[in-house]
Parts: sequence; structure tokens; C-alpha cells
Amino acid sequence: MKLTRATLATLLATAAMTVAVHAETLRLSHNTGDTTTWQQGAEKFGELLKEKTGGELDVRVFPNAQLAGGDQMKQAEMVGRGALDLVVTSAINVTPLVPEMAVFSLPYLYENYEQVDATTQGPAADRLEEILLEKGIKVLAWGENGFRELTNNVRPVKSPEDMKGLNLRVAGPMYIDVMNALGANPQQMQWSETLTALQQGVVDGQENPIGAVIIPQQVYEMQKYLTAWHYSYDPIFIGISKAKWDGMDADTQAKMQEAATEAMDYQRQITREGTEKGLAFLKEKGMEVYEPTPEELAAFREATQPAFDTWAEKVGPEIVSAFQDTIAATGQ
Repeated sequence: MKLTRATLATLLATAAMTVAVHAETLRLSHNTGDTTTWQQGAEKFGELLKEKTGGELDVRVFPNAQLAGGDQMKQAEMVGRGALDLVVTSAINVTPLVPEMAVFSLPYLYENYEQVDATTQGPAADRLEEILLEKGIKVLAWGENGFRELTNNVRPVKSPEDMKGLNLRVAGPMYIDVMNALGANPQQMQWSETLTALQQGVVDGQENPIGAVIIPQQVYEMQKYLTAWHYSYDPIFIGISKAKWDGMDADTQAKMQEAATEAMDYQRQITREGTEKGLAFLKEKGMEVYEPTPEELAAFREATQPAFDTWAEKVGPEIVSAFQDTIAATGQ
């Protein structure tokens, strides 16, 4: 059968429409600005997913919790009920929905990345993934926010006594208890509001990881002092609505899982690279950086023990013990 040009054009147009109909853009929300490694990890996931699915699935990334009205704590709940397709958020931001997620961020639980990876990339995290799935969120892969360091504009912080009276922005309820234990005045605040609060002196300081937040969000332009006390670790994860996940065939699920794993591997790598170079960079930018001695860190650990105990109880002894046993097994 010979095809006229008109017929051929019609067939091509129909094929293009068919592809367009099957192409789907998923919406992904995350907490931080578009200069962070969170954004880079989310964008990498979108690129990989589009490539692996031949363009059938695409991702549009929304920073600063835009789709949740700026409420970074609300994003996970929205994914859980299917109002959002995907989220990249940190463990501490999910604690209002799943208190057990605070296990990752218990004060002075970890000493190094080897211990971190043993939990986030191993079976210790399985129970957390099960609990999130019960809330309607399928965890695809774990990335990194990082070890949270303290910045402020009042004075160098070298001991718990130096914390007294500082007005500090914190991300979630556990950090309120930690800062109260240290004698500071914690104020829970959305990240989207924090930079303005720092600029205007509404708060004296904040605590966040260097490579993922402090440098890309240019916190150093608003803060004079940094204490590298590694007091709490915060992983991020990429999660999808269980309803959306269950509606996909096994092949699509496998491609999405691959894309998420590769994207979060990349995100952890660039976050750690930024952190490694970070202290020197911050010193160049004029920050006074203090690295506590082992004895000084022991004093901070002792002062925050009440908060550790309180939240270990909320998390549950079984989960905390599983994490502690995994960390001990690293021999680090």
C-alpha cells in the first residue's frame, strides 16, 4: 500500500500524540533552595528517570517546599495521601509524622561516615522504611544532608556554657529539646524563612550541614562564627507516594528505583566533597571556624544526654539498639 504525504503526516502526528499522552510529568517537592545538593540530586533523578523510561516519565522539581505552601514538615504527609508525587526531605523533617525517624539525628550517635553508611545503606534502615510505607510513602533511596554544624553571630561556641541565651533557629521538635538542654533559646522555623531571620537578627544563629546547606545557601554572608561539632547527622531520602508507586508496572518501578539509587549516590558524593572543602572555604569568606577538642565534644555529649534519652524513648528501644549495634559492628 502506498502512503501519500498527507497520510504519512497524519500517521506521524498520531504517533506523536500517542507518545505525548503516555508521557507523564511527576511533581517533586523539597525543602531547600535551588542552589543546594538537594536540588542537584532531585534534578539528577529527573534526568535519569527520563532517560531510563525513554521519556515516558519526567520530573519537575519544586524547591523551598513551594507545593506545601512553604511548610517543609507538611511535604511528607502530602506524599503519603497522594497529593504530591515525590519528595526529597530529611529525616528530621518527617518526625512529626513518624517520630521514629529521629533515630538518625540523635545527638552524638555517629562519629563518621562509615557509621552513617552502615545504617542508611544497610538493613538498620529497613524498619524505618516499613513505617514510612505504612504512612503511604515508599522510600526509594537515601541521600545526605550531613553532619549539622552550628553558626551564630554572637560569640565563638566552645562549650555548653557558650550556648546559654543564644536564639537559634531549629528544624524540628527533637532539636528544640537538644538546644534547651544546652541552655539556648530554640525557635522552630521553616527554612524558607530562616535566611531573612538571620539577616534581620530575629535569630542569632542556626545549625545545618556545611556542604548541603551552609555553603550553597550562603549562610556565611550572614553569620560570623561556626562550630564544627558534628552534633547530629541528618540523612535525606527520595520518597514516592505509595499510591503512585502501586500504579506502576514492575518494569517502571525497577527503572525508577535505579534512577533514585544512582541520583542519591551522586548527591551523597557531591555533598561530601563540598563538606570536605567547606571549612577552608568558610575561613576564606571570613568566618571564624572552631573545631572542638575530644574533651570539649565530650562535654557537649554529656549536656545533650537528656535529650538523647527522651528521644530514644520516643523512637523505641528496639530501633535505637539496632542502630547502635550496627554502628558498633563497624569497629570505627
